Amino acid sequence: MTTAAEMVQLYTDAEAKVLKGQTVKVNGRELTRANLAEIRAGRQEWEAKASAAAQKAAGVRRGRSLASFD
Repeated sequence: MTTAAEMVQLYTDAEAKVLKGQTVKVNGRELTRANLAEIRAGRQEWEAKASAAAQKAAGVRRGRSLASFD
């Protein structure tokens, strides 16, 4: 099973590869092997999941809490 942190790393690696030049020109046509916007969106989604998993593991509660000042 792949963890959220592993998915973030895969997306980060893919983003780096695209930024290094995944575009090729052949006979005047430009071909792009991957879509950078989709990779970035996927990375951001998995970063959020990884952050939520880390907070859950650390016992961090999300949401609001009320304080009582007596």
